[in-house]
Amino acid sequence: MSRFWTKKITELDPYVPGEQPQDKQYIKLNTNESPYSPSPKALAAMSAMVNESLRLYPDPNGMTLKSALANQYQLDTKQVFVGNGSDEVLALAFMGYFAGGKPLAFADITYSFYKVYANLYDIEPQLIPLTTDFDIDPTDYQNLDVSGVVITNPNAPTGKALPLSDIESVLQANPDVVVLVDEAYVDFGAESASRLIHQYPNLLVVQTFSKSRALAGIRVGYALGHPDLIEGLERLKNSFNSYPIDRIALAGATAAVEDADYLKEICDKTIATRKWTHTQLTDLGFNVLPSATNFVFVTHPEKDAESVYATLKEQGILVRFFGSNKARIGNYLRITIGTDAEMRALIDALKAL
Repeated sequence: MSRFWTKKITELDPYVPGEQPQDKQYIKLNTNESPYSPSPKALAAMSAMVNESLRLYPDPNGMTLKSALANQYQLDTKQVFVGNGSDEVLALAFMGYFAGGKPLAFADITYSFYKVYANLYDIEPQLIPLTTDFDIDPTDYQNLDVSGVVITNPNAPTGKALPLSDIESVLQANPDVVVLVDEAYVDFGAESASRLIHQYPNLLVVQTFSKSRALAGIRVGYALGHPDLIEGLERLKNSFNSYPIDRIALAGATAAVEDADYLKEICDKTIATRKWTHTQLTDLGFNVLPSATNFVFVTHPEKDAESVYATLKEQGILVRFFGSNKARIGNYLRITIGTDAEMRALIDALKAL
């Protein structure tokens, strides 16, 4: 602590990302990164951009990327916002749409960064408990007096997905506030709410290039919504950082959007490996939640999750343990889906336990 810190800095409880130990090589199944290479077309586009043009600023509006995304989702570029990872997009949305005095509704077990943003922007969280089966019940999001609603679909860390009809019921129940749907994992088995944008001016859909497009290293995310919502994000962005995405990242992300075949290929691989892993873990006695993501969320009735995590780490395999003090999920592990070989190594290690 420094005597120069403001009261706000002192009160912050920062987000803690998955560990990235440097002491040896690990099979990393703890941060939901893709085990596969980015699109070859994306790699080629980024390589080609490493030239003398890097002396120039990037396009502050990211229009080539916006155009590619607009084409994919059949939207206008005025309905697309791009930022430095979906975390930046979420941060701007929290600042712009939810810091209005009333509480913000989101699930009690979900992406933990939401609480961090709420604290940063002095937003009171209104935590909506998941059901006993770790489901988001859309009826719990009715008759609320809030500044907004955030739904993660599929949810993290549980991995469970809502049907689009449930998302629509939340939108209909909250017509006067922004409903933000965080779809970081949607390509692995859920249906995007982006098709509802023309019907609901209060809908903001946020996605990332870090998961299904295997580009966590370039930090690109985006939002889709009504032009008025997007204009608000642009105003915030241009009051904070006019150039959030560099030239190399813009080139790679644009090429990745245009390579739809490769996206489907690696998503199909991940889904097939996830199904195999689910079966293997079930056979070992784990309770495995149904997943529509690139990870599984598991617990074992006879094994302590922290001990399993520690033993796997000793053997060079990292999985995510959130802490024994976490209500309801203290004995759960989140396991990223890696390659077939990596998941076989995991299963072999668990069998030894």
